[in-house]
Amino acid sequence: MDFKKARFNMVEQQIRPWDVLDFAVLDALESIPREEFVLPEQQGYAYADLPLKLLSGGYMLEPKIVARLAQGLNLKKTDQVLEIGTGAGYATAVLAYLAAHVHTVDMNAQQQNFAHIVLNRINLLNISYEVCDGFTLDKDTRYDAIYVGGSLPAIPEVLKNRLNENGGRMVVIVGSEPVQRCMLITRQGIDFSEKVLFDTLVPPLNGTSLTSHNKFVF
Repeated sequence: MDFKKARFNMVEQQIRPWDVLDFAVLDALESIPREEFVLPEQQGYAYADLPLKLLSGGYMLEPKIVARLAQGLNLKKTDQVLEIGTGAGYATAVLAYLAAHVHTVDMNAQQQNFAHIVLNRINLLNISYEVCDGFTLDKDTRYDAIYVGGSLPAIPEVLKNRLNENGGRMVVIVGSEPVQRCMLITRQGIDFSEKVLFDTLVPPLNGTSLTSHNKFVF
């Protein structure tokens, strides 16, 4: 399979038509070999518009969802980013291309190790890894941006409070079937604003099915 051509087609046929127009995000997607992040038996579907199964039993979000989430954060090369749910590491790679540093957390050590190996192999080294519950991280640490790699029942207040007080942003998909909303949360001091970026339907953060939204676990 010609992965380079498949990557080009993904960007032109899936990503751009879904209103992803940020050149930095498009450059990242055109540079990252998504086939490296999927299970070997799924490589033929690496650039398909499908959620793909992970070792952990969760799902790798479709490329267009990752792209829209990353675009919503409007990342700068100086930004410190927290990723909740490492998963396959593909979104981690996109964030690492766009920001200064990514701190990625996941509760599944095997899944995170898989991602760590791939990210090292493609020489993305501005990433730190932690196996933990991302909702119980050190409350004194603040981030310029937070990316949540799956849907949640509601906007997590604990993560809002970990945003930088001077314009910190978080993207998170909230709600349940039949429609979920991707929300952009922006912090200024003690005030938080909310904006709907798009409607979608994605697997939950803990994810084995679209209906298991009862826990904040990933």
